[in-house]
Amino acid sequence: MKKLLHVDDDLAFAEILKRRLERHGWQSEIYTDTVSALRHNEKLDAILLDLNLNNEASLPTIPDFKSNWPQARIVMLTGYASIASTVAAIKLGADDYLAKPVELHQLIQVLAPNDSHSEYEMGQPLSPDRLEWELIQRTLQQNRGNISATARALNMHRRTLQRKLQKRPTNRLS
Repeated sequence: MKKLLHVDDDLAFAEILKRRLERHGWQSEIYTDTVSALRHNEKLDAILLDLNLNNEASLPTIPDFKSNWPQARIVMLTGYASIASTVAAIKLGADDYLAKPVELHQLIQVLAPNDSHSEYEMGQPLSPDRLEWELIQRTLQQNRGNISATARALNMHRRTLQRKLQKRPTNRLS
């Protein structure tokens, strides 16, 4: 069985995912914070790391996980996906980045890309809403969180941008 360290503050989601992954040969240990997870002392094949853990940002801990388990694949899994946080995670050492909700076969492919029995198909196009959200997030980061400057850069009224941002929780890291 392959070993997986899953760091996520949503225990219900983590437990369901743990049971589903066990059926595919993955043994999971669940932690709700990075400090406890970094104390784990077993050899790992993969680390599944949620981007936002309660009030803790997990991006800065990626190098620590990489240092403790250099052979393990680090996969960021988040409901707050943005291009900016994806780039930051990859630069810090994450091997992949997935947005919730994620298909089980897609997650398994990312956790073990060299397994020949994988059925994941690459190149799934993003929806227009998702593309717009990622553009907003990237532009917001480029403007250091300034809503007015971001709205001008996107050729959008400031109030319209604020309504779009209120529809989805904003990523605290971008």
